[in-house]
Amino acid sequence: MEKRAYELLSRLNSEISVRVIPGHFATQHSHISHCIDMTKVKSQLNSAKAAAKILADSFMGVPVDTIITLERTKMIGSFMANYLSHAGMNVNQNIAVITPELVGDKMLLRDNFLPYVMNCHVLLLTASATTGQTVNSGIEGIKYYGGTPVGAATVFGGKFECPVPVVKLFGIGDINDYSSYSPQECPLCKKGLKVDAVVNSYGYSKLI
Repeated sequence: MEKRAYELLSRLNSEISVRVIPGHFATQHSHISHCIDMTKVKSQLNSAKAAAKILADSFMGVPVDTIITLERTKMIGSFMANYLSHAGMNVNQNIAVITPELVGDKMLLRDNFLPYVMNCHVLLLTASATTGQTVNSGIEGIKYYGGTPVGAATVFGGKFECPVPVVKLFGIGDINDYSSYSPQECPLCKKGLKVDAVVNSYGYSKLI
């Protein structure tokens, strides 16, 4: 499967790239035609820092007290907090970066995290947002805990309705023939094509 993989570079900064693997993959919410491996941008200093700069630039005019990071994006979120606190309207703001627990699609904040969300301006950061379910659930969670969602940022995203601005580094338009389907409507399944791997925020696990 990895032999099919290729690297997709950001048009804005060549330090930022993801690895794209064509095939048939199952995620928590959908079946997709391409696996987007974001290990480099999530894990390597230079790549994460470059990604954070581009994402942070879109929110320089937005008040941010806290960044909630999902799907192992805390390194990117920390660099975003640093950039935001040195320019724009958040200069010298001591921005918090937190990662909540998830129960299914719902965010769970323990009492010690509540002060960082309640009555705060909160930015949501996630790795992937193709169907919008993760982002919209996160926005609902921020509101539930008394925060004000000011925007969402993602490494790879699709088109979906959202009550706040969404900024993405890569989009489905960057990948030829990228498709996402509900498991019940997946044409690859209907053709009898087996799922190559199960994909989540930690990566992918090939199915034998």
